[in-house]
Amino acid sequence: MTMVLPLHVVANSTDATGVLRKLARGGWRTREGFALPEPAWDVSSRQLVLFGRVADLETAKLAVYAAARGAGVVAICDPRGEVGRALRDDLARIGPLGAEDGESAEEKSDSPISTEQAALLARLADGETIAAAASAEYLSLRTANRRIASARKALGVATTREAVLAYIRLRKDGEA
Repeated sequence: MTMVLPLHVVANSTDATGVLRKLARGGWRTREGFALPEPAWDVSSRQLVLFGRVADLETAKLAVYAAARGAGVVAICDPRGEVGRALRDDLARIGPLGAEDGESAEEKSDSPISTEQAALLARLADGETIAAAASAEYLSLRTANRRIASARKALGVATTREAVLAYIRLRKDGEA
């Protein structure tokens, strides 16, 4: 059985404390800060979770680097801000965000669209073009168009405009 690496991006220290307590009860050792003191590259066998506030991209890079080496991460930052979105995207490449007992955050969410699709639709809702949204999300225009087409299908609408409106309704209802 493979161990699921705990990767969390939370909005405040109260949420972080709850996640850290649960992880500590599960046998994980917690440590503040994202710099790894261990000289060995792979630290996954040590069941170490690093936590702290992520206010800039440099700190986000340290958190992602720690996760790549096998440490769990609980990052406190605005998940909808630029740094938070970048951190979530990078950590999602390493493993499922918010995973508890093998369940990914996407499986827990009631939203019909992924976080990547939501990020694109949010930018479109703010008046950006698809090309500008793609660039801001570090995607090619083709990939952005594919993700938006997939979001249209998931939302059951025919046009991008309708998808943006459906996303706004989801966001207002607190599901996206």
